Amino acid sequence: MSRVSPGGNLDRTIVLVGLMGAGKSCIGKRLAQHFGLPFVDADREIEAAAGCSISDIFEVHGEQAFRDGERRVIARLLNNPVHVMATGGGAFMDPQTRALIKDKSISIWLRAELEQLLKRVGRRNDRPLLKNVDQRAKLTELMDIRYPVYAEADVTVDSADGPPEMTMDRVLDALDAYLHSDAAE
Repeated sequence: MSRVSPGGNLDRTIVLVGLMGAGKSCIGKRLAQHFGLPFVDADREIEAAAGCSISDIFEVHGEQAFRDGERRVIARLLNNPVHVMATGGGAFMDPQTRALIKDKSISIWLRAELEQLLKRVGRRNDRPLLKNVDQRAKLTELMDIRYPVYAEADVTVDSADGPPEMTMDRVLDALDAYLHSDAAE
């Protein structure tokens, strides 16, 4: 029986990484449902721990304070029983967080094209890194900086520009290939 079948016996948490708008939360919820596992959105957990929004943390305390809290929350979450977690776009950039994710989970990079990201991020206005900036320029800059690091994830899946089920199918195929390769041993 395939280890990625519904209700399958995954033995490690699945952590989704990628830029804002790549579909981490959307696909994460579907993956969790597929496997019968809890879904955790690291950003929501950070907000709960801080008692305020991520935008407020950035505005009042700065990005470094947010990143410190993010690292602590993700480390705590990775000690929980197996689940599916969506991380914020910058989480995997932190070397300590990246090492923890590599050690305790299967990381999946949802890679998306610039036009796709622009379309998706335009639906929300609560993204601190995109406030009062040229979103195209900022996302291009983030892609240049982050994509080489995201490429260190265990699995890379291109986020489809279509129904979430298209990306979900790609994730399940890639996860199945990864779990049945020597890399997963």
